[in-house]
Amino acid sequence: MAAAPAPAFSTLRYEIDGAVATITLARPEALNALTVTSKEELLRAFEAVAAEPAIRAVVLTGEGRAFCAGQDLKERLEPDASPLDAELRDRYNPIIRAMRALDRPIVGAINGVAAGAGASLAFACDVRIAAEGASFLLAFGRIGLIPDSGATWLLPRLVGPAKAAEMALLGEPLSAADAERFGLVVRVVPGERLPEEARVAAVRLAGLAPRAVALTKRALEEAWTGGLESALEREARFQGEVGATADHVEGIAAFLEKRAPRFTGE
Repeated sequence: MAAAPAPAFSTLRYEIDGAVATITLARPEALNALTVTSKEELLRAFEAVAAEPAIRAVVLTGEGRAFCAGQDLKERLEPDASPLDAELRDRYNPIIRAMRALDRPIVGAINGVAAGAGASLAFACDVRIAAEGASFLLAFGRIGLIPDSGATWLLPRLVGPAKAAEMALLGEPLSAADAERFGLVVRVVPGERLPEEARVAAVRLAGLAPRAVALTKRALEEAWTGGLESALEREARFQGEVGATADHVEGIAAFLEKRAPRFTGE
């Protein structure tokens, strides 16, 4: 089944190539800082992915020298700016929820600085690959705020409580090399190779059995909220579901026949 035509956006690019959708934040002159429009469009982009079964993996990246600098602070000075709590509930939190609830894997291609809520977007990806010059920064304390958009929940689980506290409280940046050392990114590559590396990872993910990928992502997500017994039961339940699919039958046949599997999502 062919994917539906890509929707049009003004602050990002949404491109579909085969089974992979690439979402590129495209306000390079502002380091891809987030405005009301860009937040609304980013949510629509992930909703478009969720509505298109032909898409099996997503790449999220930024144009220019930044991944995303977080909130556009100039917009916060406008007289009609929403209160911060409303802005989080109405615009930021729905994006993070959509990313974590998406039943397709998201590859974060971190091409430059990911700061503030931009770092939270990176944390919400399933797999992160960073360019050598990339960095992660929670500089909320410098403007008298706290980390948000899921950062206080996601970051400790990704890098551990000590490093998370250093980043959140002291605002210490995390270089790409240290991000790899702490397990925040799977690897660091030269900047010019980042798009290709992210594409390769996304294509590989897109070639896996879709239902198994979706339930693996869900199992990893839900593992944070329960103990071992609940994880064991969840694995058994999910395994029973995917074990009854045609993709499982195809996977066994391909293994025995020493060929690449052809998964259909059935």
